[in-house]
Amino acid sequence: MTEHGQDRDTSAQIDAIVAKFDDWRGARLAALRALIVQAAPEIVEEIKWRKPTNPDGVPTWTCDGIICTGEVYTDKVKLTFAHGASLPDPRGLFNASLGGNMRRAIDVRESDQLDAEAFQALIRAAVHHNQH
Repeated sequence: MTEHGQDRDTSAQIDAIVAKFDDWRGARLAALRALIVQAAPEIVEEIKWRKPTNPDGVPTWTCDGIICTGEVYTDKVKLTFAHGASLPDPRGLFNASLGGNMRRAIDVRESDQLDAEAFQALIRAAVHHNQH
């Protein structure tokens, strides 16, 4: 285990997932990952939903339940917040999966500029939601 309760093997597996994308997507996922951990150091990284079509699984950040997942697509990096519909989003970061009763997502494309401060506030709100 590392200093924040991270399993070194899981962290290395997420490093490997990030490294598979040697373009803007890998760099963006790495930057988002860093913002998540900086916002709430108590968050634990996990890999979930391994299956034959996705043997690497999905990087997932948890703290008393799922905070968000990170998936890479051809044209975007998608962060899906498990309880996004219950979170305050004053800066309007959520731009995908808006119709559901629970989840919300942020699709980040290559040219998008993400408000890091607002994103980290959203991460902290998700942690708070899970803990209360």
